[in-house]
Amino acid sequence: MIQVILGKKGSGKTKRLIDLANEALKSEHGVIVYVDDDKRYMYDLRHEIRFVNAGEFALGEHRSADWFYGLLGGMLAVNFDISLMYVDSFARLVNNTDWNELQDLFDRLEVMTQQHNVTLVLSVSGDPEALPDFITRLAV
Repeated sequence: MIQVILGKKGSGKTKRLIDLANEALKSEHGVIVYVDDDKRYMYDLRHEIRFVNAGEFALGEHRSADWFYGLLGGMLAVNFDISLMYVDSFARLVNNTDWNELQDLFDRLEVMTQQHNVTLVLSVSGDPEALPDFITRLAV
């Protein structure tokens, strides 16, 4: 399952994502992963949450929707205990803000999360009224 935290830049999405991840420790029995494009918020998360600085694995223009899918897929391939993944800075990680080009990625991520019984929570910056339906319908 995919969930999306929507909001404009500076609206508190990262704080909400961090709070959700830390709160999930109380009820989640699997491994929780938090993915960001740098390590700026690493120490805001409880130590039980696996923090991944995706910025260490691809630089700038090498980030893409396919790279992002491979990154998450690789994590799930080596750790069957992951049950919850939080992703901050989604647009920077896929190096794309033309949301209409990302429908295929969302479709593939939905299949991946169902196959591996994982919940994926993405932070998406933008005006919710300007985003396509395939993203806004996932908003929580």
